[in-house]
Amino acid sequence: MTDRRTQLAENLAQVEERIASACASAGREREDVTLIVVTKTYPASDVRILYELGVRQVAENRDQDAAPKAAACADLSLTWHFVGQLQTNKVRSVAGYAGVVQSVDRVKLVTALSAAVRGGRELGCLIQVALDAESGERGDRGGVAPDAIEELAASVEEAEGLRLDGLMTVAPLAGPYAGRQRAAFDRLVEFSSRLRGNHPAANMVSAGMSADLEDAIAAGATHVRVGTAVLGVRPRLG
Repeated sequence: MTDRRTQLAENLAQVEERIASACASAGREREDVTLIVVTKTYPASDVRILYELGVRQVAENRDQDAAPKAAACADLSLTWHFVGQLQTNKVRSVAGYAGVVQSVDRVKLVTALSAAVRGGRELGCLIQVALDAESGERGDRGGVAPDAIEELAASVEEAEGLRLDGLMTVAPLAGPYAGRQRAAFDRLVEFSSRLRGNHPAANMVSAGMSADLEDAIAAGATHVRVGTAVLGVRPRLG
């Protein structure tokens, strides 16, 4: 456990240095960017170590992994972000532990999330934007086509128990932005600026991961989702 703590502390320090350097290069304050550590495939014991090291925001992409992990860490003051494609049959479980769902990409999901929120809670929602999707389609990695952002945003804002926090994207593997992470993130920030015209509080921009967090910060992302650079190369799922 001591070795693992040392390893995570060193990795976290290196990521922190990268974020601070990227903020300085972009003329931004370090406080403008929030680190979310993606803990998928790693155990609750790692989450506890990360908490001891100061991490307060963690992310998961599969409910079957996230739900027991969140339960095991229920005594910690963490915000859990759900970042994977979300099926409606998993919504009730996810709404029980997640503070933010970053992968909202259809009205049916908005309706299900609203119905699942209990006890006066408010669930933050990010609209996942697919930069590889044509009008009326969803992206290969989830997400809604850019021309549907406003309609979905209005749906979230009108839904009981939900809060519209902003936009998220995953750098696409196909289409005009494939291999062009900075251009993709610049485009997302443009969409965010438009969104805030009608929804001023929706100012969160979640973009960038271990390999491209600098591009995301340069573009204006407010949150970066980093897994491998903190936790190491992920074990293969069986």
